[in-house]
Amino acid sequence: MIDRSEPKLISGNSNGPLAQAIARRMSLHRGMSVSLVDARVERFNDGEVFVEVYENVRGEDMFIIQSTSKPANDHLMELLIIADALKRSSAARITAVIPYFGYARQDRRTKARTPISAKLVANMITQAGIERILTLDLHAAQIQGFFDIPVDNLYAAPVFALDVKHNFRGRLQDVTIVSPDVGGVARARELAKRVGCALAIVDKRREKPGEVAEMTVIGDVKGKTCIIVDDICDTAGTLCKAAEVLMEAGATEVHSYITHGVLSGPAVDRITKSVMKSLVITDSIAPTEAVQAAPNIRIVPTAPMFAQGILNTWKGTSVSSLFDTETLMPIYEGLYSE
Repeated sequence: MIDRSEPKLISGNSNGPLAQAIARRMSLHRGMSVSLVDARVERFNDGEVFVEVYENVRGEDMFIIQSTSKPANDHLMELLIIADALKRSSAARITAVIPYFGYARQDRRTKARTPISAKLVANMITQAGIERILTLDLHAAQIQGFFDIPVDNLYAAPVFALDVKHNFRGRLQDVTIVSPDVGGVARARELAKRVGCALAIVDKRREKPGEVAEMTVIGDVKGKTCIIVDDICDTAGTLCKAAEVLMEAGATEVHSYITHGVLSGPAVDRITKSVMKSLVITDSIAPTEAVQAAPNIRIVPTAPMFAQGILNTWKGTSVSSLFDTETLMPIYEGLYSE
């Protein structure tokens, strides 16, 4: 039997501030101090990961908070080795809370003789003894089927809907939600439905990978405030180009809401110099100093949502209730109060 006296959290090195924020948020919910389990996650001189847990976890319901963000391989190995340490220490159940699931873009074979790395990572996580996954905005929903364990995929759309309604109140009739490609239409339509706005699409045609040859706007954006919605922003080339195309099509201003701000290479510089008025990302990936200093990048916290998701998992209550904006409204009351 799982000891349900209190859930216990442990974190790797991928996103310490988010792990601490989740623990603080759970403390508010529980009315008692919830802190991260005392442990060390270090490297030997040759780069090997070493984990030592200083507290007793026998019979405990453990939650590992670890994004597999850059450096993806190091953080993935930390997750696997922490899970092995907990399993060998007789933890009753191990849940991996993975705010950003790396390798998710490798979910199918696009060419001959290429891997399906997302499936390989799913196998590794399952074999490490992890019994449940709690994640946010998987790049491809079918990745849930790669696991033989339960996967709860939370969505940023309800939180983004609160943010849009708060920051664009009084002018929502002039807002159009935009998908940056045909593949992301379902995600954009979901947010458009939540905020009651029109939908447009930027159709892009590539001549070769990594290069955007041509972009066309499908839908009327003239005189509109456009909000681009996507799950991942990596180098920001496509995003900044889409913003330019929308402005050329007559949009008055362009904003973007992206769940996972990978923001590698020249991304921050591109965004700072782009025509976009703002880029809103979550803290699923720990922001760099450059991201924090960028004047037009804003970060929305995910700790309230993950804290509630962990509590619901621990208590055995509905996690899908967090798909509703109305459910999240009281959780985010401090941020979006009228």
